[in-house]
Amino acid sequence: MDLGLKGLRAPVTGGSKGIGRRATDIFADEGADVSECASNEAEATGSVAELRALRVTRLRGTDITAR
Repeated sequence: MDLGLKGLRAPVTGGSKGIGRRATDIFADEGADVSECASNEAEATGSVAELRALRVTRLRGTDITAR
């Protein structure tokens, strides 16, 4: 499907699991530049690594916990 998202930015909160992860997958599949935020750095990093293994390169993960 073509949602016309190629090259657009898509910030996703809770993007490392559940509905947020599915949204991340869809945006990435559509060619969007995805910024994924999660409350756990390891989960965000792992999710980004999994997507990069699938040749999705325009994304980044962020830990949003307060320090």
